[in-house]
Amino acid sequence: MNASTLSPLPPVGPALRLGVLGGGQLGRMMIQEAMNWDVRVEVMDPSAEASCRHLTSRFVQGDLKDAEAVVAFGRDLDVLTVEIEHVSVEGLQALADAGVEVVPRPAHLGLIQDKGLQKQAYERWGIPSAPYQLIEGIADVGAMGFPIVQKLRKGGYDGKGVQVLKSAEDAAARGFDAPCVLEQAVDIDKELSVIVARNADGATAVYPVVESVFNPEVNLVDHLMAPAAISEAVEAQARQFALDVVTSMDFVGLLAVEMFLDREGALWVNEVAPRTHNSGHHTIEGNVCSQFEQHLRAVLNLPLGDTSPLHPASAMLNLIGAPDAHGTPVYEGMKEALALPNVHAHLYGKSTVKPHRKMGHVTVTGPDVPSVQRDVLKLREGLRVSGTQSA
Repeated sequence: MNASTLSPLPPVGPALRLGVLGGGQLGRMMIQEAMNWDVRVEVMDPSAEASCRHLTSRFVQGDLKDAEAVVAFGRDLDVLTVEIEHVSVEGLQALADAGVEVVPRPAHLGLIQDKGLQKQAYERWGIPSAPYQLIEGIADVGAMGFPIVQKLRKGGYDGKGVQVLKSAEDAAARGFDAPCVLEQAVDIDKELSVIVARNADGATAVYPVVESVFNPEVNLVDHLMAPAAISEAVEAQARQFALDVVTSMDFVGLLAVEMFLDREGALWVNEVAPRTHNSGHHTIEGNVCSQFEQHLRAVLNLPLGDTSPLHPASAMLNLIGAPDAHGTPVYEGMKEALALPNVHAHLYGKSTVKPHRKMGHVTVTGPDVPSVQRDVLKLREGLRVSGTQSA
């Protein structure tokens, strides 16, 4: 059965055929939630060692950017979603035209895949974002002066494809020679994120704002804190911006809206991700409805879940491969971490570790932000992902 038949879709259970493009940790954690509803998720991923492979009822190894492969994978599904945005929009549109329910909509994925189109959309919608200019290559990289943030329009992910250029000499040495967005550098005080869900009926659910702390060496989130240390006014404004984005776009699914708070107190939308997100991992233990269950609810057009916090404070610490880690992962310090009653580990099922590769995360809950922050800092010192081989 698929969505082109006259029968309504079963809301949950094994009769529903739900597929996901991408078989990494985000899909893995979604499948773990789907199991509670006996929804048997089918997965397509380019890697034979995908994290989801051993949790899925059907695994297809294939290129997510290949339209024909995406159509072949999805043609008999009822619903198809994504755990990564770098997929074939053409293939997804063909499936939608054939009656498969595709969430998020292919056109929205096409917009989000291109950071230039994102910036133009924020401008149309009246949503504050850093001043920008679109360029075609390295010849125009100095068009806004220096320092400048240069972002590849397409293909960037997990900090890749984004860099700060401080001078013309810096640009000549490191600048991307490809279509890019130039952005005025924001004097950042805090990096914030809001997870927001919207189903096909137009219902929305917004999570409290979280604050991300980045590892500058690898441009990845080191840890996040919830709630963010911001005023009630900034909290309300950030949540409203997230709602403005999903309603302006008429988006359906789960959206992570990343923002900057500058040192003068102004809030800027940076970019969005049309899927579950690293900045929402704490919701597994920290909120009534996790982002992964919420994703399923939005995709299946079910009533959206309660986003209320379960604890006064929660945090998430990423576990990434050590600089010299190779081979089979070894999780040092985990026994000591799990002796703490407020610590919960989530490992991603990756068979090999590489330097700076995301291998898992731990969540921490507690009675207040200072105590949770102290626990996170202790865990940062005690946890390490090494490997059976060294470089």
